[in-house]
Amino acid sequence: MQNFEQFLVDNLPISKSIHPTYEDALHDMLVAGGKRFRPALLLGVVSSYNPLMIEGAWHAAYAIELLHTYSLIHDDLPAMDDSPLRRGKPTLHVVYDETTAILVGDALNTYSFEVLSSAPFSDYIRVKLIRELAQNGGLNGMVLGQAIDCYFENKPLKVEDIKTLHTNKTAKLIAASLKMGAIIVGKEELGEKLYDFGIKLGVLFQIQDDILDVTQSSEEAGKLTGNDEDKNSFVTILGLEESIIQANDLADELTQEMDSFDESLQSNLSPLLTKYINRHK
Repeated sequence: MQNFEQFLVDNLPISKSIHPTYEDALHDMLVAGGKRFRPALLLGVVSSYNPLMIEGAWHAAYAIELLHTYSLIHDDLPAMDDSPLRRGKPTLHVVYDETTAILVGDALNTYSFEVLSSAPFSDYIRVKLIRELAQNGGLNGMVLGQAIDCYFENKPLKVEDIKTLHTNKTAKLIAASLKMGAIIVGKEELGEKLYDFGIKLGVLFQIQDDILDVTQSSEEAGKLTGNDEDKNSFVTILGLEESIIQANDLADELTQEMDSFDESLQSNLSPLLTKYINRHK
């Protein structure tokens, strides 16, 4: 991912303005590190079927990371999770101010679609990628999940409703990352299969996050932990032991599905997926 990291730095066209902190805030959050999990999924699919398209696919991977980063900035705001730490560093509203954090999030959100619109693909592929990112990151996807999460704080939900919440808030963008990789290489039928796999992976990802919230320190996690007592997390509703059981069962199911992937896809995704599928253990 080293070349992709450099691509991130080189392709944020920040021109100096009279604003004293806006440009620094944009730069700081995007290059603060992070797992780059979603871009890695997209690039892994592209590498499996057409390695020559990797540099072009960086644009789509970048767009996903931009949108994801905007969601983290807004998720950390006082009106949302009110978190002081992200990726091991103080959050933007802490370093700068709340207004700057909101506007930097807005900027990264809209810039993600600008990046996709100029990606080196056919118009047909560009439109499909833009639609996929918008549908899963927008009003019937990630934003809906965040709205449900915030509205029902201190109002316990049923387990199935929590799964719906996190399917939208977390899983859909992970699923879209896999599907967008398949769209780029012209394997749209595979994309549907990978999307379904990605939804399950995203739900597991959230169960794991909820487990780690009560088993890791803030320093280990790189973000504030022990902060979900009032939220509809799997641990607060099911308890830690049952959450671990559900995570183990879902991890086993995903491992079996991964074993059914063709050899090339397994080779490119298995090292990444095995690490994350088992990260709660």
